[in-house]
Amino acid sequence: MDRRSQSWFGAKGRSGMLYRSWMRNQGFGPEMFDGRPVIGVATTWSELAPCNAHLHRVAEAVKRGVWQAGGFPLEFPTMALGETLLRPTAMFYRNLLAMEAEELIRANPLDGVVLLSGCDKTTPGLLMAAASVDLPAIMVTGGPMLNGKFRGQDVGSGTHVWKFEAELLAGRMSQQDVFQAEGCMARSNGHCMTMGTASTMACVAEALGMQLPGSATWPAVDMRRMETAQQAGRRIVAMVEEELRPSTVMTRAAFENAIRATAAIGGSTNAIIHLLALAGRLGVPLALDDFDTLAKPVPTLVDLMPSGRYLMEDFCYAGGLPVVLRSLAEAGLLNADQVTVTGRSIGENVADAECWNREVIRTMDDPLQPPDSGTAVLRGNLCPGGAVIKQSAASPQLMKHRGRALVFDSPEAYHAVCDDPDLDVDSDDILVIRGAGPRGYPGMPEVSNVPLPAKLLKRGVTDMVRICDGRMSGTGYGTVVLHVTPEAAVGGPLALVRSGDIISLDVPARSLTLDVSDEELARRRAAWTPPPNEPESGYAWLYAQHVLQADEGADFDFLRGSRGRAVPRDSH
Repeated sequence: MDRRSQSWFGAKGRSGMLYRSWMRNQGFGPEMFDGRPVIGVATTWSELAPCNAHLHRVAEAVKRGVWQAGGFPLEFPTMALGETLLRPTAMFYRNLLAMEAEELIRANPLDGVVLLSGCDKTTPGLLMAAASVDLPAIMVTGGPMLNGKFRGQDVGSGTHVWKFEAELLAGRMSQQDVFQAEGCMARSNGHCMTMGTASTMACVAEALGMQLPGSATWPAVDMRRMETAQQAGRRIVAMVEEELRPSTVMTRAAFENAIRATAAIGGSTNAIIHLLALAGRLGVPLALDDFDTLAKPVPTLVDLMPSGRYLMEDFCYAGGLPVVLRSLAEAGLLNADQVTVTGRSIGENVADAECWNREVIRTMDDPLQPPDSGTAVLRGNLCPGGAVIKQSAASPQLMKHRGRALVFDSPEAYHAVCDDPDLDVDSDDILVIRGAGPRGYPGMPEVSNVPLPAKLLKRGVTDMVRICDGRMSGTGYGTVVLHVTPEAAVGGPLALVRSGDIISLDVPARSLTLDVSDEELARRRAAWTPPPNEPESGYAWLYAQHVLQADEGADFDFLRGSRGRAVPRDSH
């Protein structure tokens, strides 16, 4: 087989001499250029991304596996996107990571690549890059943290941040209590151990067939995480031999598997955005309504925060995602014949999966929540392009609700007054937060589940309907309508809502309606002007000019589709 890398290392004359000689300054002998598969190890390691800070050790395990299988591993860095520190949001940079990683993979002498990710946006960003290049690729996620422990109870990253914030605002926790809780919540390497976006996307990568079976859930500090990474290093060498590429693995059938798996685990709504973007890179037909249609017959099987009680460590030791996938397969809800990075079908991969704790992973006959309890897609005159709500994290009594809108033009505008004891708000009102969409913020931050007004928290109110064109952390909870499309910044109907308007939410009927006449909306639209202060230069300008709406995955319009794995021209 003619290796792609041999266009570099097998070249004659000056070009080959240059490529080989510079690599030899790292101590690689001439035998490394004999045609063996060259494997890139793309790592998002960074101390600025705490969830990914251990990936340099995971990379060493991957490289051991590549060496064992007769390959030549070369590690290289890509952007680390940690939702923990990055402003305005890591989502703002997901497309930049995908673009950077795609070009690095294409421009270098690689025959295959191992993708090392952790925090939320690194997993979809690297998968999008691999899809666009279509070289053999396998994902290795960094794993969740150990369970948080605080005052005798398990606490979940993110989920308990929102709970403790509410307790602090209500005066039931002190600032000193909060400081103590912080150190108890994040007590090991790894990403969020709730079923937040990081854990969801790790499971999505496994359900798509891009990650080895069972590897999504091993805790970051469990040495079986390193064993899995080593296995992935061995497997990528075989994938190069087999020419098993992302486009073969991530088909429409694989996306259907991922959507149903997300519903069964009570996964993050952010998976919708990322899967739509990824499908766009592959040319796989996938629409927002597919997420509702495919998820509707699937019950929630996994009892994990924020929808349930347990955490990722418990899910792992109960049997992990293979148990869930086997249950879906046995119920006829899995495309079991779809090939995966193992070279075998997903059905074969999980055929022998066993559950060791039915409190954590429930059966189809005794689910945590019944079918149609996952993410619902809403339509109506307030969201003609769609909106979503995570039913499993919402309050049942608010799933059909009619209330007065209280409108804020930005998350910051709401936060400036939410503690005001004189704020004109009641628990039946609907908080509308706009200006948080892909273009409007920019970057579509996780701000939609804003805390309730302090005066209501002190009265014991625990939830109210919130509507936003932004996203919500997968660790969050509450009756929150997200991803309202088109967003306010581009003139979507959300931009026309005024405080005092009546909004009707009917999740069972899948509707979100603004009770204002078409004639009045037309008058408001004629008077509407776009928000000021759009970026004039730099990456922010590029983002605002080319980002697509949420119903298309918020990718850049010019990055959709695969550009293939052609060898760049030699300039030497």
